[in-house]
Amino acid sequence: MIGAVDLALLGFAGYRGTQLLVHDSILDPACDRVFAWQQARPDSKRRDFVVTLISCVYCTGWWVAGALLATYLLATGRFDGAPLLVHGIEWLAVAGLAVLMNRVDDTLGRVAQ
Repeated sequence: MIGAVDLALLGFAGYRGTQLLVHDSILDPACDRVFAWQQARPDSKRRDFVVTLISCVYCTGWWVAGALLATYLLATGRFDGAPLLVHGIEWLAVAGLAVLMNRVDDTLGRVAQ
């Protein structure tokens, strides 16, 4: 099981990774291609799913948190040290912390406007 400091760092990294994928302009050309692909067949459920996945902070944040946690656990050799259930709970914790920071960011952004 990972410690509180590692959990916090993974949560912060998950928040930043989610912001990068969903909101930052560096990926606008790729996102524009996906949105144009979806508009070519707007009735396609698969295309709607992909657009929702890349434009929703909660959807993207879940997978970013999972990828970060898996990378961390494998790189540090801790993946085999705990049952999968524990890693699932860690995934929920990392994703939850990242989502909490996204909510705070959204709330403070509205207050600042």
